Amino acid sequence: MLSHKLLLKAGYISQLGAGIFSFTPMGWRVINNIKKIIDEEMSKIDCYEANLPVIQPAKIWEESGRIDSFIPPLANFKDRRDKKMIIAPTHEEAVIDLAKDYLRSFRDLPFSIYHIQTKFRDETRPRGGLLRVREFEMKDAYSFHQDENSLDETFEKFSEAYFNIFGRCGLDVVKVAADSGAIGGKISSEFVSISGGGEDTILMCDPCSYSANEEKAEFVRFKKEPLNSQNIEEVETIGIKSIDELSEYFNLSKENFLKTMVYINHEKPIFVTLSGDLEVNETKLRNYLGGEPRLASDEELEKLNLSIGYLSPVNSRVETLLDISVDVNSDYIAGANIDNYHLKGVVPNKDFTNIIDIVDIATARENDLTPYCNENCINKGLKKFKGIEVGHIFKLGSAYSSTMGLNFLDSNGKLVNVEMGCYGIGVGRLLAAIVEANSNEDELIFNKEVAPFEVYLASLNTDKDEVIDNSEKIYKDLCGANFSVLYDNRNESPGVKFNDFDLSGIPFRVVVSSRSLSNNQVEVKNKYTGNSELIDKNELLNHLKNI
Repeated sequence: MLSHKLLLKAGYISQLGAGIFSFTPMGWRVINNIKKIIDEEMSKIDCYEANLPVIQPAKIWEESGRIDSFIPPLANFKDRRDKKMIIAPTHEEAVIDLAKDYLRSFRDLPFSIYHIQTKFRDETRPRGGLLRVREFEMKDAYSFHQDENSLDETFEKFSEAYFNIFGRCGLDVVKVAADSGAIGGKISSEFVSISGGGEDTILMCDPCSYSANEEKAEFVRFKKEPLNSQNIEEVETIGIKSIDELSEYFNLSKENFLKTMVYINHEKPIFVTLSGDLEVNETKLRNYLGGEPRLASDEELEKLNLSIGYLSPVNSRVETLLDISVDVNSDYIAGANIDNYHLKGVVPNKDFTNIIDIVDIATARENDLTPYCNENCINKGLKKFKGIEVGHIFKLGSAYSSTMGLNFLDSNGKLVNVEMGCYGIGVGRLLAAIVEANSNEDELIFNKEVAPFEVYLASLNTDKDEVIDNSEKIYKDLCGANFSVLYDNRNESPGVKFNDFDLSGIPFRVVVSSRSLSNNQVEVKNKYTGNSELIDKNELLNHLKNI
């Protein structure tokens, strides 16, 4: 990743272990500038800062029911009292425990609090520098409400605040429908920075303004024409297993075939069947089934007497989950569960004996239409982009409050569960996304609000008293005018200093040298425009103020 290379090269971060980084003073200044923006925007929507512990007793995770289900598994240890402690990956449990101490009635609602705190998630494959780490700082906010209308209003306020935060950081983002993952809840939205190096795939349809993470995206299935088979016919298909090969062999479109995968979930097999032109969306599948479904191994298929490459739910007692692409009353070509044979004329409603449900479990593709498309979307549809998730907001509803006993007395004296929202920004991940969006292979580029300093003051010819004296005066004048200045008076060559400026992320460079001073001038470079110009040294302050 560009951000990883640049931040290491610039001396912003140092890797201590897999997915664990230290920040240098330069890097930490940028992190604190990002935090300052977050603090200001949270204050504007009356969200107040608190602080919640990193180390938490396991009992609150037992109360929420997440102690064994959180992915990746919770990092834990036992203290000297033999009590199990959790190294927090997130703080829903802790904030509810805090709120329970103070929340009594509807008069206390609504309110919002946030903190910026260290988290630890033991990722299997940390990668991408600051984009996928194990230890990280995250800004978490939580809102508490007496009803869904209040939650909806605050959710929109946080959404607007997030656009403001990312905009002030110099980042353009899109808001997309998202899977709620380990946090859960009713509805969630991600804020994504479009980036070719991003790890998320998002799908957007401009005409109808629909956008969603690939894990969540809804789409309209292609309506297939029936084959008009009268009866099931067994067809020899020696060595032909893939949908592509079958489509060519039968000279039929892929949607005329059924694709069946076998997953193991809670130690039980389940058939997952969809139209032959589609792929299983394992996030949707996991959300429907619960647990962590995985593809069955060849050995497990053999134990079930299933023929690899010729699978189908025909006449099987294994439970079958169908995607909504499958027309249960139409006829298809499907596996015969016998090596080298397929069945033509399979009608799911008639030939599948154990259908448990028909749901959306397929992955949307480019050019698919969404359920929200209109006439302007025809021949356009969804387009695919890579992006970096920089923020995620959730409508938790009463999912946590109901299990952990967070409630209040309403105006009628009735005990009611609190409606909650959750709002997260990974601070280090946001830094990496800013670099990916704005920088290039040779230089870090930050806007004025994020940059570690506003001005890089470089004195050349440091053996000359005139250069040193003028540089010192300029430094004091700039600081006195409330500019943040990095003063480089090292005895290094101009090439070294100019290279360090490129990597510093600082937007403006002021160079003091014998040559420029001979004309009573200094050189000013604007990193945003790439232009350098000679300015009368006495006009430097006004020049910088104007730009």
